[in-house]
Amino acid sequence: MQPLIIPIHPRTPEQRYLAIITEQLRSGSLLLYPSDTGMAFGCALRNKAAIERIRRIRNLEETKYMTFLCPSLSNLAEYAQVSNRAYRIIRRLVPGPVTFILPATKAVPSYAHDPKRRTVGIRVPAATIPRSILEALGEPLISITAKRDEDDTVLLPDQALEEFGAFVDCAVTVQHHSWHSQPLFAGPSTVLDLTGDEPIILREGAAIEHVEEVIALLG
Repeated sequence: MQPLIIPIHPRTPEQRYLAIITEQLRSGSLLLYPSDTGMAFGCALRNKAAIERIRRIRNLEETKYMTFLCPSLSNLAEYAQVSNRAYRIIRRLVPGPVTFILPATKAVPSYAHDPKRRTVGIRVPAATIPRSILEALGEPLISITAKRDEDDTVLLPDQALEEFGAFVDCAVTVQHHSWHSQPLFAGPSTVLDLTGDEPIILREGAAIEHVEEVIALLG
């Protein structure tokens, strides 16, 4: 079955479309959308059924933690235990394409965090489209790259729709405008583990130079 397709403006997402997207998410839909780091699958944080669908599509083990996006740092402490040192580092790096691995609080459903380490990945995006969706939704959004297995090819919205449209309920594409020359994605996120005494870069990705500068200054 074809998903509901919503072509959104890349710079000023239409409120009427954002309302439809949030309604879809709150009703339990699985979303395909342009995140800050690439096309992604998304669903509401507490949508267990949709998270299980994502695991099947991506062939992920139950132990694989699920990254989620927050609109700002204001409610970070609700979902993660953040030391003063970690907070100083995070504050220098958000918003942006950096995923922070942190100890999860009880507010994070067990099916959304690493059951062994009780950790979670959290990102605060800078890009217009994911930020607009988050602000309209008013709660975190589970988000994981739309790809097959370990294929790191960055798919454009139309390519992702062709590849994964049959597996989702709603797909957000991007309207084409000749004046819009900015890159749509920053690339795969840098993953920074802040669960221990020292910050550890688990994956080098977008904004890695800035991350290394901040760690050298504050780490």
